[in-house]
Amino acid sequence: MRYIRYACIAVFAIALIGVALANRSIVSLQLVPAEVAGWFAVTPQISLPLYIVIFGGIIMGLFVGFVWEWIREHNQRAEAARQAREMRRLQREVAKLKGEKHHGKDEVLALLDEAG
Repeated sequence: MRYIRYACIAVFAIALIGVALANRSIVSLQLVPAEVAGWFAVTPQISLPLYIVIFGGIIMGLFVGFVWEWIREHNQRAEAARQAREMRRLQREVAKLKGEKHHGKDEVLALLDEAG
């Protein structure tokens, strides 16, 4: 199973290297369109290889998706935390009631009563 995983990683790495080699040309990224930049007399732009733009877009998309999913699952995490608190409270209550039930009894009889 480990070799299959390594083979998949190698194929994926070769594909990424192929994409990077095929897209080495320099592109210019502008923060705002040229028409809007003319209004403010500011033209923020940067020149990067195309593969960095492609990989950066993929990474940013993954990041936005992970954050979106984390926010979406907030209700489930809150409910799980509430249930965990309730379970701990009930476990403490059960332990306390077991202790009260056998209070003043012989230890051997209390153990036999719990087992039966």
